[in-house]
Amino acid sequence: MSKETAVYTHGHHESVLRSHSWRTAENSAAYLLGELRPGANVLDVGCGPGTISADFAALVAPGQVTAVDAALDVLARARAHAEGRGLDNVRFAVADVHALDFPDDSFDVVHAHQVLQHVGDPVTALREMRRVCRPGGVVAARDSDYGAFTWYPDLPVLSEWQELYRRVARANGGEPDAGRRLVSWARAAGFTDITATAAAWCFAAPEERAWWSGLWADRTTASVYARIAVDGGHATAAQLAAIADGWRAWGADEDAWFMVPHGEILCRV
Repeated sequence: MSKETAVYTHGHHESVLRSHSWRTAENSAAYLLGELRPGANVLDVGCGPGTISADFAALVAPGQVTAVDAALDVLARARAHAEGRGLDNVRFAVADVHALDFPDDSFDVVHAHQVLQHVGDPVTALREMRRVCRPGGVVAARDSDYGAFTWYPDLPVLSEWQELYRRVARANGGEPDAGRRLVSWARAAGFTDITATAAAWCFAAPEERAWWSGLWADRTTASVYARIAVDGGHATAAQLAAIADGWRAWGADEDAWFMVPHGEILCRV
């Protein structure tokens, strides 16, 4: 691990992968789709279980997608997903975004989804993404903004969860309110041609509420995040259990609604 890399707050508990495996190019990278053309060479940084990477591979074939992650174990899942879809134009590797092991000007598109909020130095990360991107290519990043999460009903226990998560993430060296900072980080990294947009996930239908509340209830008590919260003195196990109960109560409310806003940047190299 490089000195710039923060602790990954979520870890790869089943409740985390349940969320990450839901992500597609359409629901998580729509702002980038216009840049993905057949024959393009794409680097997907922080690929996780590889669902977005696989979608990219289908879109750019016969081009190549290189999917990298800091965690070796999750790459096995990503590789199995690509093989299950019959994709032979994806390769996988362990990598640190602060020091990518690729030559300059290697890729047409360099993409990172929900990565910069977890790294120790997002400006250095963006500089590295720029270094490996060819002139005329694009560096793309999308991150949620925890401080802007909005929900109804306004249960105080979810406000407690929001404050706790942001405190734990920052103690780990990350920045949970990354979405609003992407433009400033990109400018600091030397980009001058930046297109900034925003988009949101919304969870309101019964099955969406059950899925979103269930994964966060489980994540709050059983994931790496839960262990770090307790070991770091940010919360007790009893407090985490109460927050998990709050998530389940929210999910059972027929009026419940939750919005996750994201900042997005397309940076022309």
